[in-house]
Amino acid sequence: RRQKKTASHAVTELENTKDCSQAGKPLFCPSHPTEELRLFCEQCDQPVCRDCIVDRHRQHPYDFTGNVIHRHGDALRELLKGTQQHMGTLESALSQIDGMGSAIRSRTEAVATEVCLFASGYVKAIEEHRDRLLKQLEDLKVQKENLLHLQKAQLQQLLLDMRTGVEFTERLLTRRLLTSGSDLEILITKGVVASRLAKLNSVAYNTHPSVDDGIHFSPQERAGQYCGYEVFGAILNKVVDPARCTLHGEDLHSARQNQLTGFTLLCCDTTGERMGRGGEAVRVTITHKDKRDCAVKPTACDNGDGTYHISYSPEEPGLYAVCVYVKGQHVQGSPFTLMVKNKFREHQGVFHCCTFCSSGGQKAARCACGGTMPGGYQGCGHGHKGHPGCPHWSCCGQVKESSECLSGPSSDISQRSLLRTVAL
Repeated sequence: RRQKKTASHAVTELENTKDCSQAGKPLFCPSHPTEELRLFCEQCDQPVCRDCIVDRHRQHPYDFTGNVIHRHGDALRELLKGTQQHMGTLESALSQIDGMGSAIRSRTEAVATEVCLFASGYVKAIEEHRDRLLKQLEDLKVQKENLLHLQKAQLQQLLLDMRTGVEFTERLLTRRLLTSGSDLEILITKGVVASRLAKLNSVAYNTHPSVDDGIHFSPQERAGQYCGYEVFGAILNKVVDPARCTLHGEDLHSARQNQLTGFTLLCCDTTGERMGRGGEAVRVTITHKDKRDCAVKPTACDNGDGTYHISYSPEEPGLYAVCVYVKGQHVQGSPFTLMVKNKFREHQGVFHCCTFCSSGGQKAARCACGGTMPGGYQGCGHGHKGHPGCPHWSCCGQVKESSECLSGPSSDISQRSLLRTVAL
């Protein structure tokens, strides 16, 4: 009632609307309280009274409420039917959402159980792997200590033998100076003493410890599977020694322009034994000795077995300096010189026995070997004078089939004759 638009409206308590006696009472116009609402304005879509039709709803289409109720009721029923369908869809959607919520909670609990089982199994596998690593480390320590004890016992026994021999010899020589007649004793025992000392002097022994403390733990090393889980971490007894790493390859010191080539790096430990695993920090530089801005970018491929394949393709011929580093130190044979030759020239002719045979008896066919035949033939012939005596290339005269062509642009042989020989 405080609102301007609804100040004259009749307001009824909600409890009073339940009384059916109110349904049959007439409804009066809010604007004209003495007039009953019996008409319906089609344009404004609301019930009106006679005064409203004369006043505010003048020239608006209207009709009695009893005439339009069926039409508007049918429209409301159609809307009600559509709304009821949406309500069924929404109720079904809400039921599905509730069911999905329950499924998510059930699935979450099941996955949580799987995660806990996985984590506990993983922890168990890691603990077992830890115990194996510690046992392996303990066995390695005992092995190294036993070798050191054995070497120590051998050296102590050798030192004792030498000390005994030295003391006996010194007493024998000192006695000669104090008493007479000891010369004969020295001469009698000389052979035995000299043999003993010579034998002690010839014993080979190592002045360095037979083992080292090269024990390392590599957390990135794959250690296989334990209880179905992949675990990492390994005890490494070998340590790479750059001074014992070697380079191998037929084309180590020579290469061709724009041709892919390479060599192999073999990594070894301090005892010269092959590492048998990869993961080392390998770096290779290839720089031109005459052109400072000319360098080759090599590619180092870790084979995982202690070997590394270094491949490269030089673009410029000339002399190069190659440096191979392992852990920042030069390997054995590094740096070394690399000679890059010009691009391999392929043969443009044919590998034949003679021009006469390869050209089908053409007199104008020539050959780079310089051989000629009598009777006006300008090329070489099988069994005739001038034939080099073995198969050869018609473009340059090379007698080796797998060879580089030696012919150049300044060749004095007729290119037309050569092309004809090639075609034939």
